[in-house]
Amino acid sequence: MMTANSYEAALNATATLINAVPLLGGSHSREDYEQALEMVERLIDTDDENPLIDLLAKKIADYENSTPEFEAFNTRIAALPQELAMLRVLMDQHGLNQSSFKEEIGARSLVSMILKGERKLTLEHMKALSKRFGLPVSAFIDENA
Repeated sequence: MMTANSYEAALNATATLINAVPLLGGSHSREDYEQALEMVERLIDTDDENPLIDLLAKKIADYENSTPEFEAFNTRIAALPQELAMLRVLMDQHGLNQSSFKEEIGARSLVSMILKGERKLTLEHMKALSKRFGLPVSAFIDENA
């Protein structure tokens, strides 16, 4: 059972956290968004089990999904097949290029055809990518298809 003192301490801690990271309190400023991104990066580098990462990731995603500056990007991503969107996100997040998937997909030319939509990832490609990046195979499968 929560005592009055622990309740008060939790409220004070929450206020302090929101003051330190305004995006958690519902801020919609670009500066607060960038500060939250920086904090997540630092936490991942120093304390990757910190529960604050999940809270910040949710608020960052909310910002990115509701801010007009991301609208065109979100529309383009939503129009892509899931497998292609996931591959592009992985390339962007990890600084990879078409030559980076020799073990998982094969030759650069095949990766290029997949990125152009001329070919699709096979189940074997998805399994290899899932293993490399620690993702479930379902991350590459479009549930609406």
